[in-house]
Amino acid sequence: MTTGTAPAPPYQPEGASERRPRSSVRAVGLLLGLVLLIAAISLSLAVGTKQIPLDQVWSALSGPSGTENHAIVRDLRLPRTLIGIAVGTALGLAGGVMQTLTRNPLADPGLLGVNAGASAAVVTAISVLGVTSFSGYLWFALVGAALAATIVQALGGGRRATPVRLALAGTAINAALFGYVNGLQLWDLSTLDAMRYWSVGTLAGRDLSLLLAVLPLLTAGLLLALALARPLGAVALGEDHARALGTKVRRTRVLSVVALTLLCGGATAVCGPIGFIGLMIPHAVRTFCGPDPRWLLPYCALYAPVLMLVSDVIGRIVVPPSEIEVGTVTAFLGGLLFIHLVRRRKVVQL
Repeated sequence: MTTGTAPAPPYQPEGASERRPRSSVRAVGLLLGLVLLIAAISLSLAVGTKQIPLDQVWSALSGPSGTENHAIVRDLRLPRTLIGIAVGTALGLAGGVMQTLTRNPLADPGLLGVNAGASAAVVTAISVLGVTSFSGYLWFALVGAALAATIVQALGGGRRATPVRLALAGTAINAALFGYVNGLQLWDLSTLDAMRYWSVGTLAGRDLSLLLAVLPLLTAGLLLALALARPLGAVALGEDHARALGTKVRRTRVLSVVALTLLCGGATAVCGPIGFIGLMIPHAVRTFCGPDPRWLLPYCALYAPVLMLVSDVIGRIVVPPSEIEVGTVTAFLGGLLFIHLVRRRKVVQL
């Protein structure tokens, strides 16, 4: 007769039913996501302060530029759309990895201190070094994000880090770094004025060269995250189950942090901190694909840019001729999601 406590049940995020969707249903969901992404791209290219018919959008993309509408599509909306696709994919995929890694359905990619590290590095570059261009912010944001994630990983126990210790370390680093950012901005008003253009979280005014600079990092993070889908699924069952299945738990966690740093750091460097994408998308798609990361991560990578582009379009048309930045729109939608989660009878078990 054996003694001791029974093993913890497998991790089941809120909204994941015990009866998982069939592979055919999941495949249809991916196809639907592709259709929605094409529709969102079309909206992003056609809708704005000036509405452009889809036939002129197509002619602008396929032929020589000869009209004002062609110039708007090619020079303004196409770069904005491509950046939205890349950043949305990175943030959505990072959210799926983060929630699976920490076994916390309310975890956000910013929990690792990536956004706070990038913000602290950028505000330092502006105030101390006098950097004023977005191309200059880019590299400081990347370095700051990487350093913050490394510190969180070290404080969380390094290779022995646990989900709880990572969350606590990330919370502490976030509080410290954002306190530093706010203090420096209040002390130097010129820094506050310059910082707000980066920290608002927007796709507007971002040059395609910024995306090209971080594209190798985003691609590496995407491939690494997808490659970790199977071991992450084992880790989500609990350490003992994962080891019994032959998964190297410590290596999986370290590589997951590397993937999160590449994805969130690159996205934040280009657009500034954009919140809630990585929180909302895993919740939205988990009902259809289940908690298995082998399906969850591709769903997140496909549906997150849809949300990003639709949010950007909403920001363009809600108060014409002005715009609301995409970071503000996603924050509003994320707030509604939190209210919904709080009001649900079934409380999330962390």
